[in-house]
Amino acid sequence: MAASSSLLAVVPALLLLIAPAPAAAASPSKRPTHQPPPFPARVSPLHQRAASSSGRYAASAAAATGNGTAKPFTAHYFQQELDHFTFTPNASALFSHKYLLNDTFWRRKPTAGPLFVYMGNEGDIEWFATNTGFMFDIAPQFGALLVFIEHRFYGESKPFGNDSYKSADTLGYLTSTQALADFAVLITSLKHNLSAVDAPVVVFGGSYGGMLASWFRLKYPHVAMGALASSAPILQFEDITPWSSFYDAVSQDFKSESLNCFSVIKAVWDMLDDRGSSDTGLLELSKTFRACKTVRFPSSLSNWLWTAFTYTAMVDYPTPANFMMNLPAYPVKEMCKIIDSFPAGADVVEKAFAAASLYYNYTGDQKCFQVEGGDDPHGLSGWGWQACTEMVMPMTVSNESMFPPSGFSYEEKSEGCFASYEVRPRMNWITTEYGGHKIDKVLKRFGSNIIFSNGMRDPWSRGGVLKNISSSIIALVTEKGKHEVAENMQGQKYSELTNA
Repeated sequence: MAASSSLLAVVPALLLLIAPAPAAAASPSKRPTHQPPPFPARVSPLHQRAASSSGRYAASAAAATGNGTAKPFTAHYFQQELDHFTFTPNASALFSHKYLLNDTFWRRKPTAGPLFVYMGNEGDIEWFATNTGFMFDIAPQFGALLVFIEHRFYGESKPFGNDSYKSADTLGYLTSTQALADFAVLITSLKHNLSAVDAPVVVFGGSYGGMLASWFRLKYPHVAMGALASSAPILQFEDITPWSSFYDAVSQDFKSESLNCFSVIKAVWDMLDDRGSSDTGLLELSKTFRACKTVRFPSSLSNWLWTAFTYTAMVDYPTPANFMMNLPAYPVKEMCKIIDSFPAGADVVEKAFAAASLYYNYTGDQKCFQVEGGDDPHGLSGWGWQACTEMVMPMTVSNESMFPPSGFSYEEKSEGCFASYEVRPRMNWITTEYGGHKIDKVLKRFGSNIIFSNGMRDPWSRGGVLKNISSSIIALVTEKGKHEVAENMQGQKYSELTNA
C-alpha cells in the first residue's frame, strides 16, 4: 500500500464530521539485562504561574528556540488536578500542566474547526511538537487548531517540582490512566474556554503517545471522535507478541544492509567482556572509546554500543533527522558502511566503536564521550517508573540476534523494580485496563475510527496492529517505514519518508 496516498485518503474518512476549510497559506562485569528502551528526554523547576481570569489557565510568551527564533506554537498552563480517581485529601491538589497551541489555521466561523490534539509522550512536549510535521501539513485543509499536551511528570508538568521523582509516594501519580484523564479534562475545559464546545477532536500520537491516542479513543469516545496512532505497540504485553521480536527486528535491519556488519556487531560483546575483565583492559577500552573518564565497568561500554545500534534502527529515516540525535539519511546503512570500510583483520571493537560514533557524534563536535553518567537531554527519566509499574513489556534476545542472548523473568523483573522503587509491577494491568488479547475480535465489536500506522523497519512495529480490523479501524503498513513515521516528518513530505 502506498502510504503517502493511503494515509491522506484515510484521514478525511476519519474526519467525516469535519467540513474542510478553504486552503490556507502555509505559515513559515556481568553483562546487563537490557530492558525495553524508552520510546523515541533534565528540566527546569516548575515555576509558579498566575492563573488567568478563567481561573485555571495561564499563558506564556511565544516559545522560542535557543537562538530566539519563534517556534510555531505558544506555551500555556492549565491547573490540573493531581488525582482524578480518588477523593483523598491530596486528590484535589493542583499542578501546572503545560500544553502548546498553534491557531494559525484554525477556522472560527461559521462553525469552529476541529482540534487536532497530540498526546504527549515520556518527554518534553516541545521535543515532540517540533518533530511532528504531519499535523501541521493537514491542519490548513481542515481549519484545525493544533494542541500538544505534555504528559504529567515530564517536561515542566511535574506535580511536585524537583521532588516529583523522589519516591513512590510522589511517583504513584504517574500512570497512563491519570495521563488520559488529564488529557480529557484539559481538552474539555479548553473547548469551553474557547467557546468551541461542539468542535470535533481527533487525537494523534506516536510510540507511547500513539498507544495513549488509541487508548484515549477507546476510553473517551465522547471526547475524541478518532485517533491516529503511529508506531503504537499496544500488543507488546504478556504473550501477545513474541518476546524476541523487538531485537530480532533491530538485528534484521542491520543484517539486511550487510552480513559483515551484522557479524561484527554480534562478535563485539564477548570481546568487550574479555578485555574489560581487568583494570588494564578497561583503561585501554576507555581510550578506544574516547571516554571522558576511565570506564569502571565493561557493561557501560556494552550499554553505550547497545543504545546506539537500537536507537539508530528505530530512527532509520531516509532523510537527515535530529529526533533522537543528529543523524544522516539511512543511518543504519551509514553505520554498516563504516564497518565495511575497515580493512580485513581490523579490530572488531574499533569497528563497532566507529559505527556507534555516528549516532553520538555525526556532527563531529564531541571531543570525548560520557560513557558513564551521561545526561538526559529529553527528560525521559520517568519511564523507569512506568516500566516498573504498568508498562511491563517482556523482551528477550534470541540466538539469531546480533545482541547476546538473554531471557526474561517476571520474578527478576519484580525484584529489580522493588530494589529501585519499592514497588512491584502489575504485570497484567495494561491488558486488563485497555485490552490486547484477541484485539481484532474485540475492537471489531465496539471500536471505531482508529488508524494504526507502522513501518516494518521499526522494531516496535512487531507489537503494533498490522492488519485492518474493520472498515474504520485501519492498519497502514509500510515495508520500509521507520519509528513514528506518520508523526515525525519534520517538514518532509510523507512520500519521501515512506517510499524513498
